[in-house]
Amino acid sequence: MKTALVLGGTRFFGKNLVQTLLSKGVQVTLATRGKTPDDFGDQVERIILDRVEKDSVIETTRGRKWDVIFDQICYSSHGAAVAVEAFRHSTSHYVLTSTLSVYGSVEKTCYEEDFDPYKYPISYTRRENISYQEGKRQAEAVFFQKAPFSVTAVRFPIVMGKDDYTDRLRFHIEKIIHGEEIGVPAIEAEMNFISQEEAGEFLVWCAEQKLKGPINACSNGTISLKNLFSYIEQAADKTAKTTSRLTDENSSPYGVDHSWTMSNEKASFWGYSFMNLQDWLPSLIETLVESEKKVPLS
Repeated sequence: MKTALVLGGTRFFGKNLVQTLLSKGVQVTLATRGKTPDDFGDQVERIILDRVEKDSVIETTRGRKWDVIFDQICYSSHGAAVAVEAFRHSTSHYVLTSTLSVYGSVEKTCYEEDFDPYKYPISYTRRENISYQEGKRQAEAVFFQKAPFSVTAVRFPIVMGKDDYTDRLRFHIEKIIHGEEIGVPAIEAEMNFISQEEAGEFLVWCAEQKLKGPINACSNGTISLKNLFSYIEQAADKTAKTTSRLTDENSSPYGVDHSWTMSNEKASFWGYSFMNLQDWLPSLIETLVESEKKVPLS
């Protein structure tokens, strides 16, 4: 892989994706709407386009070719169809960022074959008219059924990191530090996670291997919300206050009502060595706790 186009590489683990590509000497073209600044300087080429408007994508990328295209920002069948048409002659391989959510809320460990995008019925619609889960299902279905290039769909669980703009982990840290209740329906429920650094690295690895089809990616191991809160309690020297009474203000962004996990056996079989959850999660929590303690009270 010598050249890559990245759709959405200015936020969260998209930045880690770009950084990993640059560290390997890949010539990176960064495609965005031009609204979010980045810190890559002259290391990347930048192009401005509207990801969901076919004419914009086609006109901006006409005649261009990349070894691999990474898509961080496809959330619907419409967006996938735009890419299939616009990049028909632009690449031989496509890496789509997908999600554990495509499996639905199931009380079992999820394997790749539990959701088959090759047979899933396609219904063309835009992102604003569909749920996140169904949007990602539709995106996978369009790519695997319609694309003339090979495709990898990387299914991530919740990604954690200091650059997470959703502040899902910070939500819990702030509540515990300030002695506020956290609403959780099942505090013993187990979950998988992956760090933003490993997410970016894994996407590049998939491109290097040119893996075809869906593939799960998560750090080794699971953790219950109870044990997650315990890490925060230790770092903050505070006691978490939890309740099963959920409100708009206290509901945990990780508040699943049963264990929700995925298997990373397929990627491991193909040679990827995942980090252990326990090797990075405690230090991330300590970093975020220290950052939160420095925030002045309003």
